Amino acid sequence: MRKTIIIIVGVIIPVGLILLVYKGYNVLFEANVNESITPYTLYVDEETSIEEVYAKFIEDEVLLAPEGFLLLANKKGLVSPKPGHYIIKSGQSSNSIVNTLMAGFQEPVTIQFNTAHNLEDLAGQLSKQIMADSLSLLEALKTERKGWEGAAIYGAYFPDTYEVYWNASAEEIAEKIYQNTIKFWSPAHLDKAARLGLSAAEVSTLASIVMKESSKTDDRPLVARLYLNRLEKGMSLQADPTVIYALKRKNPEMEVRRVLKKDLLIDDPYNTYKIKGLPPGPICVPERAALLAVLNAPYHDYLYMCANPDKPGYHAFARNYAGHLINQRKWTAYLNRRRIYR
Repeated sequence: MRKTIIIIVGVIIPVGLILLVYKGYNVLFEANVNESITPYTLYVDEETSIEEVYAKFIEDEVLLAPEGFLLLANKKGLVSPKPGHYIIKSGQSSNSIVNTLMAGFQEPVTIQFNTAHNLEDLAGQLSKQIMADSLSLLEALKTERKGWEGAAIYGAYFPDTYEVYWNASAEEIAEKIYQNTIKFWSPAHLDKAARLGLSAAEVSTLASIVMKESSKTDDRPLVARLYLNRLEKGMSLQADPTVIYALKRKNPEMEVRRVLKKDLLIDDPYNTYKIKGLPPGPICVPERAALLAVLNAPYHDYLYMCANPDKPGYHAFARNYAGHLINQRKWTAYLNRRRIYR
């Protein structure tokens, strides 16, 4: 009887061990991801530990059987996963996930921006979409770019949609955007700029003014041509957005809904009522539509414009100053009726 018991125990224990090993193998090497939440997005920064990743998996119920995941990771020497943006997919095993985090097999992310008030604003927008912080991005964006030196730097960063790695350095991000700017300025676009008597950087400067002057896609080309007409004749641009920009350079918190006569006297290189030609650089990061509005501006012979109260968002154009005064009086009366004095 005793011999029989020993034989039975001797059979049962190894079989049990085999079953446990088999079960453990399944947990670690078979599909172990909750399909109901896939694809699952995971962001890992430089300070994220595997324990924190595991805790996140538990909280979000990523693993069907979380047992053994942390043990496997530790066994493989995974202490800190490589930073990046990971997509956990249906059918992955615990072993596959650990290998992915160890090797840094991440997925790129899509980032975008349409415009920006300045480089600080652009850095802030980008920092919300990638790992790099706004300060490091700002420093990278300030790097001098050929063709957009000095105050022209805003025009070096072409608004678009980009595919990048989430943990790419600030320098890599800034360089990628700059290279896309170079790509936009194809021989055809450079030729159009040359026929207007402008460089790519100068087109960017004018486009930024056009963009701030009008938000209407069918109004912008007309505004652009008017400014081109004034440049051709050697007239001052007299663009209100540049005056507002000059005012805000001195007082960033200042709200300006109406440009006053005294504002036109501000001593600033961006005040196009006092300087001839274009200001030193763009007054914002110009968007694609504004750049194209300048490059493809249709011909007309208007030299004056004023906001049109009869068609909000658009401008009333005039060929001479007398006609402009009529439009200006209508706009001034409109502002006064609404008690908009600043």
